[in-house]
Amino acid sequence: MKYVSLEQVEPGDILGRSIYTSDGLTLLQTDVQLTVGMINKLRRFGVTMVSIKDPNLQDVKTEDVLTETTRKDAIRNLSAAIQCAQTGKEMDVRGLQKSVNTIVDETLRNRRVLLNLGEIRTNDNALYIHSLNVCMMATVMGVGLGYSQNQLKELAIGALLHDIGKVATEEGEISVYKQNSLENHHTWTGFNLLRKKHEMSIVSAHIALQHHEWVDGTGVPRGLSGGEIHDFGKIVAICNAYDNLISPFSEEEETLQPFEACERIMGLAEKRFDHAMVVHFLRTIAMYPTGTSLKLSTGEVGIVIDQNRGLPSRPVVRIIRRDRAGGQVTSEDHDIRDIDLGEEATIFISGMLE
Repeated sequence: MKYVSLEQVEPGDILGRSIYTSDGLTLLQTDVQLTVGMINKLRRFGVTMVSIKDPNLQDVKTEDVLTETTRKDAIRNLSAAIQCAQTGKEMDVRGLQKSVNTIVDETLRNRRVLLNLGEIRTNDNALYIHSLNVCMMATVMGVGLGYSQNQLKELAIGALLHDIGKVATEEGEISVYKQNSLENHHTWTGFNLLRKKHEMSIVSAHIALQHHEWVDGTGVPRGLSGGEIHDFGKIVAICNAYDNLISPFSEEEETLQPFEACERIMGLAEKRFDHAMVVHFLRTIAMYPTGTSLKLSTGEVGIVIDQNRGLPSRPVVRIIRRDRAGGQVTSEDHDIRDIDLGEEATIFISGMLE
């Protein structure tokens, strides 16, 4: 499976990963053969990147921290919670707690897997995919930090609901956010909503309040610094910022490639983000996600097919030589080779391609 720009997709290509609506329903199912109409529909939904199956990668098994069923259920339960928040109804968090329990169990089971954030974002599902991504990243970080199951569940549900204040009603009206007060406003709104939920830890509610606090004291809403910020708030601050940097639907000025976003996060260590937490974060994320295309210092172009745990910047890359006519040489022609950059010290990544 390879991750490509929608502009490169052609009729007949096979979808490699399901695409969901905001309420957890399937917009397009894995293995569907894409038509012109489907491609145009995806374009109208704002889709820019998709996963496509490639015959030269049939032997490559992409490892995911969470199963497709778990991700789909989490989106559906989050959608139900957000609908309650939007309409001022009592939010039932039991469905979310069930999803979070599964997320924690699967993350613990797959603790050796680097995160590949491959969910396809649309205009409709962007908030839900963002929330799920932040939850997954935070939970993986929590596992690496040795948190107990109860702590992981507190962290996971707080991360999943960290942006609930963006959609919650306030005194019967939908909150309207100005650019210069968005973070300040929605953090308090989310905290005030979640702290009233007796079945939820107050620590989880503080994640919604603190995920825009910076360790140098310049964040919002309270200008906390260093040890005044809960570790869960520090974790979600990093995960939230990273996912916004790679999302075409965020308010960031530009959409970055994952390795560029990692560089940006590293540059903000000890300013916005806790340095030790940044180090833990970089151990959990695939800087070059499986399925993306890279250009190597040898001049060759390849597709990432595997990750090296502990060396997230040195994946395994498959080189597929093209014949003179421009077509790909198939595996039957024995002109495909894999390069493990964790073992090839003289070969470097010179760029990431769409």
